[in-house]
Amino acid sequence: MIIILIGLQGSLWFGKGSVWQLWQLNKQLAQKTEQVEQLKRRNNALAAEINDLKMGDEAIEERARNDLGMIRPGEVFFQLSKSAPINPSAPKN
Repeated sequence: MIIILIGLQGSLWFGKGSVWQLWQLNKQLAQKTEQVEQLKRRNNALAAEINDLKMGDEAIEERARNDLGMIRPGEVFFQLSKSAPINPSAPKN
């Protein structure tokens, strides 16, 4: 009787469909669920960007300015570079 009980406990904890296997599957499920959520957020962001590009010129203009460095005709482009901070106590020449 004890041997049968030990055999059943062994299959419960380590056999096919065991607690260990269930724990591993739950862990995998949690990982996959997180991946799906990340992909859903990414898809929603892409869908919103596509909608903006289809509906408005501002989004197209923004992308052209930021990604391609384009400016409108007649605009003046100023590029500022970082320099050493100005010291107000320095003598002026």
